[in-house]
Amino acid sequence: MSGSAAQPRPAGAMSAPYRALTLGILAIITCSAFEAMAVTTAMPVVAQELSAGAGYGLAFSMFLTASLLGTVVAGSRCDRDGPLPSLGAGMALMTAGLLLSALAGEFWMVTAGRAVSGLGGGAMIVAVYVIIGEIYPSALQPVVFGWLAAAWILPSMVGPLAAGLLAQFVSWRWVFAAVIPIVLAAGLLVWPRIRRLGPPENPALDAAAGRRRALWGTVLAVAVFVAQWAGSAAASSPSAAVPVWAAAVLGTGAAVVAVIRLLPAGTLRLARGLPSVVATRGLLSAGFVAAEAFLPLMLLAAYGVDPATAGLALTAGAVGWAVGSFLQARASGRRHRLLVIGATMLAAAVGGIGLLASPAVPFWVIVAVWSFAGAAMGLALSSTSVMVLALSTSADRGRNSASLQISDQLGAVAGTTVAGILFAILQDPAASGQTGVFRVMWLVLAVFACLGIVSGARSAIVTPNTGKVPFTA
Repeated sequence: MSGSAAQPRPAGAMSAPYRALTLGILAIITCSAFEAMAVTTAMPVVAQELSAGAGYGLAFSMFLTASLLGTVVAGSRCDRDGPLPSLGAGMALMTAGLLLSALAGEFWMVTAGRAVSGLGGGAMIVAVYVIIGEIYPSALQPVVFGWLAAAWILPSMVGPLAAGLLAQFVSWRWVFAAVIPIVLAAGLLVWPRIRRLGPPENPALDAAAGRRRALWGTVLAVAVFVAQWAGSAAASSPSAAVPVWAAAVLGTGAAVVAVIRLLPAGTLRLARGLPSVVATRGLLSAGFVAAEAFLPLMLLAAYGVDPATAGLALTAGAVGWAVGSFLQARASGRRHRLLVIGATMLAAAVGGIGLLASPAVPFWVIVAVWSFAGAAMGLALSSTSVMVLALSTSADRGRNSASLQISDQLGAVAGTTVAGILFAILQDPAASGQTGVFRVMWLVLAVFACLGIVSGARSAIVTPNTGKVPFTA
């Protein structure tokens, strides 16, 4: 911005005034990342010991469903009461959920624990965003978000291996219990620095409006759960009963109505400014998360590699994500251009893997392309976080941060649902390799990223305070 060169350079994110807070925030993200990566690895062992049966998928879908509700409620509460209550409640719920899962004697208790952890995780992430917007100067926010992305690398590399070893040689219960000390340590680091943060001076959200948003959050969570379950059942069996198809349609319709109520006005039609920033987050998550979910399956089917080798591609994506986040923290100029660049890179990477899906293509080429996709996400998604805070005030920072997380989560659900339906319809159980199935899936998922290019271009806007100065890093 004009005149910024004359301003003193702010202290770094690891300088004395911010060090404890930064470490605490990184610990919160690390425990969330480890919980996500490690639990996925250990869940087959849990299901076998506790006889999960058909309820296996509920342990994952309930976490997502509850996380959506926690995100909505925390967004409203942060705008009304400040971030402290949501952060405290989130940490308590995360700890309680982990403890319930660790002590579970039946699989339904694990599922319940995952739901409680999901509520806590959704609340914690929104509170962290609000805290970053409240405490860190705007010049440091891109750096902090870059570090948050980097906090996923170690869990991505160590989490699955550590969880597998614990589940195999010690007990799967320690996969859940080991995260609890990280949550407690994060609270001890963060709380002294934020305990004086109060509610906004002029909150724009009253208690009645907060209750309405909580109600719509509940509708959204239930609708997403119903749509996921019914959609999967209908795709697996095209001759499914009419009530299953009806549930899929009704769940999707209710979710769309709730999204319209919860996200910034104009998000679904890519209105300029904040709505397009939020939409870009969801579109890019749809393309990336779904492709990443099916990438190991493609590598096993097309290349015949073992799961550990296939995991190298996911690690490469995580490293690329951190590199992209590092680069965006040092970018200057109109930040919406980073959204366009990131979306373009992701479209090229996902579409490129679709075109390259063949045993004739060396395995290392797929790994390199996926690291490129990770870099695209690090570049764009960290930028959406920075832009949302820049386009928010203390009165709506919680809701806008929650909207970004809702868009992220729904994008992941939409992308994986589309990919799952395509896989269920196109796969031939009697055929080998089936690279054609994955080629179609990847090219369809690249369309989400292409739409992200459009929404990224429409996210350009002037800052809300002056109405004249373009937003820069």
